[in-house]
Amino acid sequence: MKEALKNLDARLRRPLPGLMAQLRMMPVPPPPGQKTYAEVGDDCLHGAVLALLYPREEKTHLVFIRRPQTVVHHKGQIAFPGGHVETGETPAEAAVREAMEEIGIIPATLRVLGALTPLYIPPSGYCIYPFVAETDVPPVFVPQAGEVDEIIETPLAHLLDEHNVRKETWTFEIGPRQVPFFAVGPHKILGATAMVLSEFLEILRPVDGH
Repeated sequence: MKEALKNLDARLRRPLPGLMAQLRMMPVPPPPGQKTYAEVGDDCLHGAVLALLYPREEKTHLVFIRRPQTVVHHKGQIAFPGGHVETGETPAEAAVREAMEEIGIIPATLRVLGALTPLYIPPSGYCIYPFVAETDVPPVFVPQAGEVDEIIETPLAHLLDEHNVRKETWTFEIGPRQVPFFAVGPHKILGATAMVLSEFLEILRPVDGH
């Protein structure tokens, strides 16, 4: 795992896997109105999320949150901490601020390593700007009431294990759809979060597969 994370900041500055990696976790057929970030351009709301790497019990983890049923968008879904980009701040600043507000991250302990490929989310009209950060200090998470129902800590090795990538057929009003997801205990990481995660994991995998 240490080798996989070596020089991660440099790899994030190179050309990213982008849309092809994201599409691996796209439902089939895709949702109505689905467009790429390149197609939408700047005609969207702006949000930012943070993929935070940190140590816990000698293993590298990522943290996710479960949204409550009372929020406007993405009710009950598993997500990276994040939210709206406010006027006067950059997406990277917004990602760190939202992580601080939602789960109690201390910004001074973080190193923002770089950005992943932006993603457009049709249901909410948001363009999401994902960022990767790391900390050497095991965080003490404090969930924000009303915004976070549960904090989900997941070993990175679990997410890299292809056996934990699953598919199910779900029935919607417009018909059946095959939905891919990452299985994490009783949780299913799917949708936009899974698409962002798919690209990040692709960056960590060796090119030669070894």
